[in-house]
Amino acid sequence: MGHILSDAVVIGSGPNGLAAAIVLAQAGAKVTILEAHKQIGGGMRTAELTLKGFKHDVCSSVHPLGRVSPFFNSLPLGEHGLKWIYPEASVAHPLDNGTAVLLTQSAEETAERLGRDGKKYLRLMRPFLCCAEELMAGALTPLQFPKHPLLMARFGFEALRSAESLAARFYDERSQALIAGCAAHAILPLDKSITAGVALMFLVAAHMHNWPLPEGGSQAIGNALASYFTSLGGKIVTNHTVRSPADLPAARLYLFDTSPNLLVNGFNGVLPASYLRRLSRFRYGPGVFKLDYALSRPIPWRDENCLKASTVHLGGTFGEIAAAEAAVWRGEHPEKPYVLLTQQSQFDKKRAPKGKHTLWAYCHVPHGSATDMAQAMENQIERFAPGFRKTILKRTSISPAALEAYNANYPGGAITGGVADIFQFVSRPVLRLNPYTTPNPRILLCSASTPPGGGVHGMCGFNAAQTALTRLEKHAVAPLS
Repeated sequence: MGHILSDAVVIGSGPNGLAAAIVLAQAGAKVTILEAHKQIGGGMRTAELTLKGFKHDVCSSVHPLGRVSPFFNSLPLGEHGLKWIYPEASVAHPLDNGTAVLLTQSAEETAERLGRDGKKYLRLMRPFLCCAEELMAGALTPLQFPKHPLLMARFGFEALRSAESLAARFYDERSQALIAGCAAHAILPLDKSITAGVALMFLVAAHMHNWPLPEGGSQAIGNALASYFTSLGGKIVTNHTVRSPADLPAARLYLFDTSPNLLVNGFNGVLPASYLRRLSRFRYGPGVFKLDYALSRPIPWRDENCLKASTVHLGGTFGEIAAAEAAVWRGEHPEKPYVLLTQQSQFDKKRAPKGKHTLWAYCHVPHGSATDMAQAMENQIERFAPGFRKTILKRTSISPAALEAYNANYPGGAITGGVADIFQFVSRPVLRLNPYTTPNPRILLCSASTPPGGGVHGMCGFNAAQTALTRLEKHAVAPLS
């Protein structure tokens, strides 16, 4: 590696690593990305996990925040092969009465389906939808002063609530279930602060664009970002694992799109022991247990409207989902887990052979769980789609341990970069005025363990790169010490 001369080295080629590298390369810096895996992309990878011809997203699948990311939207990714596919609806949330709640781009259309709660829903959402792009930019760039501070203050007031308190403002179980399904993406008990904010972010994103998926698989996002990066003169080196400073070439700066664990375990000496102790106390939270299926036909939902949505939230009522998420937080495995399911081949014919289909689903489990949740998850699918099991051609599962082995950024199967409760919301990964910095001025963090957190949006990397740009000229190219 010593022959590569770089201004900056980015460790990890996930969405945030690629974003950080692109920002620096756009400014004229010489940038090298080091990736441990044979394939770039981090959580944006696609593979034939079941049968030949069935393309499954290994980690991330549907990308509501990717489509509204201010940084991604500033890039010519369409010229580099990325094509978004939009379903008729973002979310379907089936209930035991045989009907499903649909979340669509039209707030008015969504409100109509909520019956007597429709007017309340519109009163909640309209103030945020009038300036939705500015709201998203403000939420995803925490170090910048927002363009609409009053709007952000209003959103913050609502966002700091729990999903439980937000749902209590509505009468109908349909409205409450819709909130529960969106809030549960936080992987937190629904009575905790900030879970209302997670629900609102996903609802606003849905009314900006129906939650999209990339044609051909999530790998297409990584490939487009990498293509644009290399067109700027950037270099990507795969199959290169970084465990310590000895694995790094000389550079001015180093940006880590990795779990803080990497620094804790291998960078004693270049970072103070006191800082590493603080990093070691970072909480990653529950993990996920994931299933992928090759199916002989579309999922036989009791309510066929579910086939219109890129994402289906399974779990029933608000109370059921809240109970399941609270159980996981206590270290238990719920009998009826909240299941997040996507059906990409319903909209993207490149995902499966003609007439066949793929299914991607996961549920939340305690950190590092070794429990096989396949039966419980299938029971939840069968509950709302009787006869589902008869459509299965092949199933594969990925446990929390397997996820961590596949990508070290998922310790214990945790996929969001760390717990996003109120404490770690303001101290991610430790409490610092600038969360992307470390005590070593040449080392910066740009992973999902920094603000704004998990999701394929690249904004952690974009934000970290803004700090890096102010430091490039202050340091000479040298080995890390």
